[in-house]
Amino acid sequence: MRFGLMIRGQYPQGDDMRVRLKEDLDAAVLAERLGFDVLGKGSHYSSYPFQYIQQIPFLCQVALLAPKLRLLPGVVLLPLHSPLHVAEELASLDVMCDGKLIFGAGIGYREVEFNAFNTTQKQSGLRFEECLEAVKRLWSEDFVTMEGSYFKLDRANCTTMPVQKPMPPVWIGANANVGIRRAARVADTWFVNPHNKIETISQQMEVYKRALDEAGKPFPDELPMMREVFVARTREEAIRLARPSLEAKYKAYKEWGQDKVMPSGDAFSLDFADLMNDRFLFGSPAEVTEQILVLKRLFGVNTMMLGIHWVGMPASLAMEQMQLIAEEVFPAVRSAG
Repeated sequence: MRFGLMIRGQYPQGDDMRVRLKEDLDAAVLAERLGFDVLGKGSHYSSYPFQYIQQIPFLCQVALLAPKLRLLPGVVLLPLHSPLHVAEELASLDVMCDGKLIFGAGIGYREVEFNAFNTTQKQSGLRFEECLEAVKRLWSEDFVTMEGSYFKLDRANCTTMPVQKPMPPVWIGANANVGIRRAARVADTWFVNPHNKIETISQQMEVYKRALDEAGKPFPDELPMMREVFVARTREEAIRLARPSLEAKYKAYKEWGQDKVMPSGDAFSLDFADLMNDRFLFGSPAEVTEQILVLKRLFGVNTMMLGIHWVGMPASLAMEQMQLIAEEVFPAVRSAG
């Protein structure tokens, strides 16, 4: 089992982002020292009520400060961007981290973002697939001629090629079945989202396996999943300490419309007991270890991306979580086989 740290970097309006950036970079350095394998950074635009350092410049700094970590922009919202821009930026980052980039890709769901980039949610599926195809070609061909619905490549070339050959692994994050089938067809793996409940993921895993069979592809060697986690002496204490930050986070997600693109019956409730049920990893080190092992046994998850630091949580508390998880949960999960 590999473990990663997902840094959302979502902070309240008015915070000094220079201070918050330093805290997040300190967390990346600590993650490397504690034996985390992957460092991920999310991305949204126009992210009110949060402030947000964008993923690529952040990960460029991590590449210099914590060079052993694999780096995951998780996820790049492909329908918003031109493929040449994506290909060149990510290839440059793969060079900077010496070939340890993971290409995390997603479709997005927020109207404010689609509008700002002159597109719509209705167009997003087509744009996603066109962009991904073009990026792959730019990374594997000397010159690319291709016309999509929103771009035209005329003997375009990628100025810098990735270190990894033929290209960095592609993880597609998806909530809905159409996205999961897309991940089976065009990606190396499905990046299982942090929001859906276990029952929903069980149903979706069958969708994924059938789509892999239809595409003539084996089950992937690496199956990553994202989950929010908080470890304390007891489950009750974990819930008490994590609740204020996670309630604020998911209140914003609901207002953004995140749950509208999730499967029917799995939408976010603002009742915290229902929200956390089968979604979050909460409890003592032994309880969280068992929760991770359940996900491994049920689905074959072997890379667990952990969300540890949320809106309003002191950086010191997040650092304590990282230390505790690395010292008590990592070895317990790995020794269980």
